[in-house]
Amino acid sequence: MTHRIDCLQYANWSEKIFRQMREGGVDAVHVTIAYHENFRETVLNIERWNRWFEQFPELIFHGRTGDDVRLARETDRTAIFFGFQNPSPIEDDIGLVEIVHTLGARFMQLTYNNQSLLATGCYEAEDTGITRMGKQVIKEMNRVGLVIDMSHSADRSTIEAAELSERPIAITHANPHRWQPALRNKRDDVIRAVTENGGMMGFSLYPHHLKDKSDCTLDSFCAMVADAADSFGVAHFGIGSDLCQDQPDSVVEWMRVGRWSKEIDYGEGSSAAPGFPPQPQWFRDNRDFATIESGLRKKGFDDSEVAALLGENWLRFFDLNFGAKAE
Repeated sequence: MTHRIDCLQYANWSEKIFRQMREGGVDAVHVTIAYHENFRETVLNIERWNRWFEQFPELIFHGRTGDDVRLARETDRTAIFFGFQNPSPIEDDIGLVEIVHTLGARFMQLTYNNQSLLATGCYEAEDTGITRMGKQVIKEMNRVGLVIDMSHSADRSTIEAAELSERPIAITHANPHRWQPALRNKRDDVIRAVTENGGMMGFSLYPHHLKDKSDCTLDSFCAMVADAADSFGVAHFGIGSDLCQDQPDSVVEWMRVGRWSKEIDYGEGSSAAPGFPPQPQWFRDNRDFATIESGLRKKGFDDSEVAALLGENWLRFFDLNFGAKAE
């Protein structure tokens, strides 16, 4: 059996979910440990994860390298990789890039939906690209092995990041814009820039990123995967489900609003539907990876392609990009 990797989840973590990861044979999950938190608050989130690693050592452990995914498979556990959806944990201090990598962070988005000190988010009217600080932070992230994630970034910023970075970058959770024109989904020129530079994109199962949203069918999702694989090469894609399982609606408000606004921001939602949208029937939690696998097979992907999409592509990416840059 091949390795199964989900390159983005933000669940309301519990023993139940950790056990579902094992039932679903999920060997590694990239978990969001910061949305808008500063450095000290992010450290508190790491402390919370350390308690879970202590409480459930037979289910989960802290992953730092690709080999930890292999260890997870061998020991029937799930390796947990830390990532940030915002550069807020490094505040305005480039020296914190190395510190957060030392603490176990392996992905950092250069923006959430807004302009940051580093780049432009996908909700801004004007995309001015990578900032002066952003160029320096990209260099430092390349040096230490902290992956640049542009999931919530605007088009020009993403293309510039792919070109400026000397190592491949990632869009951990999004879908092609031509399939579902959500603001967060990626246009072809953006996907091309990322993949041509060796980067990866994880397909999202978050309903606002899906055609027909919560009513999206497995067949439609797998047709989208097939189209993307035909256009850009199967080697550049995986899953980044963006699963927000068991989260209260107050959390989606925190994700969208953070501390920057006194007004409610509905993101891809609306005032009529402000909370988390229901997941499609065929992907409710980590136990449903087998359903995606069968859907991909039905679409004509062979064994090696299915293995690549469900984890082997991400594993290769982890192997190459989580360590210090070779001199």
